[in-house]
Amino acid sequence: MNRIPRCLLASFLTTIAACSPGLSGNPPPGVDLPPLGVPGLIPTDGLARLLTDRDSNVTVIDARNDYTLYLEAHIPRAVYLNVEELRAADRGVPNKVLGVASYAALFSRLGISPDRPVAIYSAGETRDMDATYVAWILQGLGHPSVSVLDGGFGKWRLENRSVTRRYPAVEPTAFAPGAFAPDRATREDVQAALGAPGAVVVDARNPDQYAGRAGAQLRRGHIPGAISHFWQDDMAKVDFATVWKPRDELRASYAAQGITSDKTIIAYCNGGLESSHVYFALHNLLGFPHVRVYDGSFTEWSERVELPVKVGEEP
Repeated sequence: MNRIPRCLLASFLTTIAACSPGLSGNPPPGVDLPPLGVPGLIPTDGLARLLTDRDSNVTVIDARNDYTLYLEAHIPRAVYLNVEELRAADRGVPNKVLGVASYAALFSRLGISPDRPVAIYSAGETRDMDATYVAWILQGLGHPSVSVLDGGFGKWRLENRSVTRRYPAVEPTAFAPGAFAPDRATREDVQAALGAPGAVVVDARNPDQYAGRAGAQLRRGHIPGAISHFWQDDMAKVDFATVWKPRDELRASYAAQGITSDKTIIAYCNGGLESSHVYFALHNLLGFPHVRVYDGSFTEWSERVELPVKVGEEP
């Protein structure tokens, strides 16, 4: 697969770093610098700078969950992608990932190329997980430079930045990843992890679903032994915008629950979206080396009536 030329990739990362502490060549004390090729965050002013740079070839993806929002207004250059196009039924389970050929065809249609950096945004205030899910998929396809817009479209609009209703002129590409190898766990992996030394299963859903007070699945509750860490707890309100918490706060929050970098971690939710947000926090922002997403999640687990389900607020 072709890779982004070093000069272009360096320009992209430099733009991010200029406005985002922790992504520069000299990060603040206690902040880890993500390795090249690992998706990170791009601030709104960093993306704005790229869009005004004539030499920039950044591809922008609007991953909000309603395409009419895209029709009303979107960031210039953005192509629309609904995350539901990225998953489908597999052996009856309705929310599993697709194969490499399906993703190659879809992302080629969107003009994605390995020699162009990609910036993804979603609503920001409520569904940041849509952007992290797209990032997780692209990372699994081996794209070398993918970032999520911190604060999403909500922060972009609060700052009165440029929007448009016109569609971008996108030429299809021949995106041809050699394989699709995401950090993904199966139901069997989760079963093996339960009670295993050094393994942690994390439930990224809201507390009511975890406790069994809500949920659309066949059974309510959670996987016994799973730790509840609601994905939205990784976000904070700053000047009316919903943005990611600083890395030191994220690290401390997870550590308080025994979720640390020396553990093997499997995140699940209802269907891979919320857990991709936890994956992004742990792997992409904090640099945890052993994190996977159980894409079948509780939608698959709860339907297998022979598997245990627990209700209540305790693991």
